[in-house]
Amino acid sequence: MNSLLRIPYTLIGLASDALVRVAPGGQSKLARGLSGRRGLIERYTRWGAARDHTRPLVWIHAPSVGEGLQALPVIELLRMRRPDVEIAYTFYSPSAEQFARSLGADFAAYLPFDTFAHARAMVDALRPRALVFSKLDIWPALTETAAGSGVPVGVISATLPESSGRRGPFARALLSDAYQAIALAGAIDESDAERLREQGIRGERVRVTGDTRFDQVSARARRPPIALVDGLRSARPTLVAGSTWPGDEENLLPTWLRIREKIPDARLIIAPHETTPAHLRAIESWAASSSVSLARIDSHEASRADVLLVDRYGILGDLYALADVAYVGGGFHAAGIHSVLEPAAFGAPVLFGPRHDKSREAARLIQVGGGAAIKGAADLAIRLGDWLGSPASRELAGSAAREMVRSGVGAAERSFELIMALLLRGQGPAAG
Repeated sequence: MNSLLRIPYTLIGLASDALVRVAPGGQSKLARGLSGRRGLIERYTRWGAARDHTRPLVWIHAPSVGEGLQALPVIELLRMRRPDVEIAYTFYSPSAEQFARSLGADFAAYLPFDTFAHARAMVDALRPRALVFSKLDIWPALTETAAGSGVPVGVISATLPESSGRRGPFARALLSDAYQAIALAGAIDESDAERLREQGIRGERVRVTGDTRFDQVSARARRPPIALVDGLRSARPTLVAGSTWPGDEENLLPTWLRIREKIPDARLIIAPHETTPAHLRAIESWAASSSVSLARIDSHEASRADVLLVDRYGILGDLYALADVAYVGGGFHAAGIHSVLEPAAFGAPVLFGPRHDKSREAARLIQVGGGAAIKGAADLAIRLGDWLGSPASRELAGSAAREMVRSGVGAAERSFELIMALLLRGQGPAAG
């Protein structure tokens, strides 16, 4: 790390660590993130002391659920092909806590705030054979400490957008030594690979391996849906609207009433991004005022309702199996659209709002005819009327969407091979 930045970076880490010790508990995201880090180094140390050190350990870090889903197909390959390998899985965001528990890793925990003292303690406790970051959540103290201890560091599904703040002068000064310490990086595409080289990763250490999300969504689409979803199958033309925000619903809900005038048996399944009571009540009030029958997803009336309201997390990926057409929310929100790959994997043509510039998959869907961006209610009505009302048009677009996903499958295999190469290089830190 740049010597001028090392002192302030260390002070920020120490201040964050002090906050962990004194912050009150609570259910907010910040409170859960702080309380989840109390006594964390002791957890690492206890588990590391008890584990079987004759087995190689791969340490995978994914900050949140999205990056965790990218790591998932690689973890599954590790489990299947290398049962001798132990897996430690770390995450940063409280939103990933439940997901981390579901992975069945040998060890799963929050990543402490990035200080050199924490990094040394974790590396000494776990003694990994390799450290792998999913996407690009590279922490300089951890990366430099691991590499300096003989642990090869890698990245899978690595992406660095043109507009990323990591490309700015301050971030580059902070992260330059960490990038130079990376032993292998698997980039999503060649443009990402070139930008990683510009950041300081040695050219021969960067290879294009693809995006493992394609493998993850493709595998999910092949699995039988959960019983709740399977019981909701219907011949009715169905739009599944996932991860919607109020900005999406302002266009979607009134348009839906217009569509039902033309397609009376059409059905809407809507899964808001935030299932707060206020958000759910707003959708229920719209349905009541519009004389549309609405039911919660697990109620007895669900199979007959015109609108199904999803009031829980974790099932949207399965619900897309019911979609004749999908709408992915976020495109009328500052953060941009959510993942379009899940519905595309099921062969559903995908609609989304105008703020999709950060999604290369959305651009690709538009290019192949498997998706479309809409600017408002008028665009949405035209597209929905075409795809819900014409099976031939819908099938053509849906096939293009499914084929786009299939063309990206194989990244998990290449990422697994990258991790195997790291394991061959690494002997891990010496016991001490």
